[in-house]
Amino acid sequence: MAKTCRTVVSGVMGLAVRYGAFQVNPAREAARVRGNQRRSPRALTAEERERWLAALEADSRAVRKDLPDLTRWMLATGLRVGEALAVSWSDVDLEARTVQVDWKLIRIKGEGLRHVRRLKGGDDRTPPLPQFAVEMLHRRLATWSGRGPLFPDALGGWRDPSNTSRDLRTARGTAGFTWVTSHVFRKTCATILDEAGLSARAIADQLGHARPSMTRDVYMGRKVINPQTAAALDAALGKR
Repeated sequence: MAKTCRTVVSGVMGLAVRYGAFQVNPAREAARVRGNQRRSPRALTAEERERWLAALEADSRAVRKDLPDLTRWMLATGLRVGEALAVSWSDVDLEARTVQVDWKLIRIKGEGLRHVRRLKGGDDRTPPLPQFAVEMLHRRLATWSGRGPLFPDALGGWRDPSNTSRDLRTARGTAGFTWVTSHVFRKTCATILDEAGLSARAIADQLGHARPSMTRDVYMGRKVINPQTAAALDAALGKR
């Protein structure tokens, strides 16, 4: 917007100079408008994941808000918070170890919280579940009826994503996790899969992206120096 405003003002002042209203165009002397540097995606490291979950388990309020298991669920699936909270037990196939991601929760002004069909992507999305997520769900089945939302609110209904994000902000405190949001779990999932050697296409399918470039640019937080690239270049060009 700032760049556009500068261009418009420069054009107006340029016209004024041509008609003799001004001697010089002051906008041409103004410093160039530079955009903010894009932040690199940041994901939780293995050590940070352990500390984060340990801190949640030690926080009685976070446990009461069901944040430890919700964190594990989002790390396991890479779902957005509105998608993660919209999953019901009927969407999960524990034998096949999959989850059907058809819904999301949104708040509509004047109507309240709504459980609606997921429009983004528009294709069938059935990501597989890692074993630790399946074990977590089996454990939850011992205390839940196996009906309704996977992560319900206190009354057993759909849980508000905005309130949940606020709960996460409260739980993160100031112990080195002030940068953590619900979306960081999604980026962490993508980064783990990237480090495991999966293709960008496979990771994009897990996250529900139509374009792998979106996954690479926005969600992969890996910054690894790979010596194999230098070795390959040296083998091809080093003796010339």
